[in-house]
Amino acid sequence: MISKTFNRYIWLMNTLLQYKQLTFEEINVLWMGSCLGDGTPLPLRTFHQHKNAVEELFGVEIKCNPSNGYKYYISTLDTLKNDSIRKWLLNSFTLSNMITAGHNMKERILFEEIPSGTEYLQTVIEAMQKSKELIVDYQRFYGRRETFNICPYAMKVYRQRWYVVGYIKELGSIRNIALDRTLEMNLSATSFILPKDFDAEKYYANTIGIFVNEELKPTKVKIRAYGRQIEYLRSLPLHRSQKEGASKYGEFCEFEYKLCLTPELSTHILAMGENVEVLEPIELRKEIKKRLEECLTKYI
Repeated sequence: MISKTFNRYIWLMNTLLQYKQLTFEEINVLWMGSCLGDGTPLPLRTFHQHKNAVEELFGVEIKCNPSNGYKYYISTLDTLKNDSIRKWLLNSFTLSNMITAGHNMKERILFEEIPSGTEYLQTVIEAMQKSKELIVDYQRFYGRRETFNICPYAMKVYRQRWYVVGYIKELGSIRNIALDRTLEMNLSATSFILPKDFDAEKYYANTIGIFVNEELKPTKVKIRAYGRQIEYLRSLPLHRSQKEGASKYGEFCEFEYKLCLTPELSTHILAMGENVEVLEPIELRKEIKKRLEECLTKYI
């Protein structure tokens, strides 16, 4: 369980993120009305200790603006917004914070089931920090049990699963393994050197999902969305390269991407059902049509 003091740090960050700027008096009123405060005032000295701890733990700096009524604000807002790890941690701790403080929220906040494998996270991170290989006993879906020696380059979360991306000696290439398919993992004494030209962001830049085919080149993909799917794609883009194109109010909107044509891309498009139509490229349009026809044969 997260300590009460740590929960206070999370509360302070979220409060300033929500209200933008607050005086200490305003923070105190909100604190006393919160589940954590229980009506008890927050001493000024304790507030400054929490403020300093937030910067030390999360790299989030809270400053005071004397020219605006001595209001406190987060000065490193852009850094926090652009750092996916910090955002993920803050979201995770916020949920834990509110569930702990609310007491009766456990049965009213529902989560998706996350497969096993998180017990290996610490070992993987240690291997990445020390540049040590991992010896992994692995069981593929519908495959045989294998042992891999992997140089862990990066980690990625996809659809509630943790993956390790790195060079697997036995396969002679960069691949990924799912932690929930890992039976045993040990830190090796063998060191590795992370290639200078490897960049995890660039590696996945033109791919949807976890699997990368380095032989594929990105191409322009254009889709037409209908109805509510338009706003869904605007609020949660299919890919970071998403650009909005031609549209007709109340009827459709076209979106363009720069992507590799992978099976995962087709699966994502098919999941949007009749609300999306592929316009370009023609080979992707044909692939979607083929898979839809194969699906229909099961209902004849």
